[in-house]
Amino acid sequence: MQPINRITGTFVPLPQENVDTDQIIPARFLKATTREGFGDNLFRDWRYVNDDERQPRASFVLNDPRYSGSILVAGKNFGCGSSREHAAWALCDYGFRVVVSSYFADIFRGNALNNGLLPVQVSEAFLEQLFALESTATLTVDLREQVLRIDAKGASEPFFISAYKKECLLNGYDDIDFLISLLPEIATFEQAQAQQQPV
Repeated sequence: MQPINRITGTFVPLPQENVDTDQIIPARFLKATTREGFGDNLFRDWRYVNDDERQPRASFVLNDPRYSGSILVAGKNFGCGSSREHAAWALCDYGFRVVVSSYFADIFRGNALNNGLLPVQVSEAFLEQLFALESTATLTVDLREQVLRIDAKGASEPFFISAYKKECLLNGYDDIDFLISLLPEIATFEQAQAQQQPV
């Protein structure tokens, strides 16, 4: 996975609440055996008229040229519904590195963290500030400091992440990579234990 430390840039606003995983990546697109290509079908039913790629819905934010960036700002209760990991895959494959909301479904949060996508939970009041910003406004997500900033305003809000997942994202580790990173410490521990064993 690609490490995350500090991300600064414009963002894509999606103010809808209760966005479920079937809206993020519809079930009919879950047939692939690898993680690549899911971004093409991210929010498919909202992006296109009658599922036709030649007819994008101009009203949907991903089709609006004013908005771009690797940060998605979404309404409350993002990622509810089924437990499909493909929702995180689709967001990552499209190019998002961070999703901001005032509430995340627990399973989605876990899937996001396990796939290198940072879920940043903020208060509803701060989320409203984000939705009120102009399309040219930039945000800074500082994982090391665990804070989200509105750059022009100087307003900021801290966010929570477990120490373990923070370490993984900062280094681009999945769970296996994290264990491999501990091999020297494991070897040292095993040597110490072996020396303490009675002959």
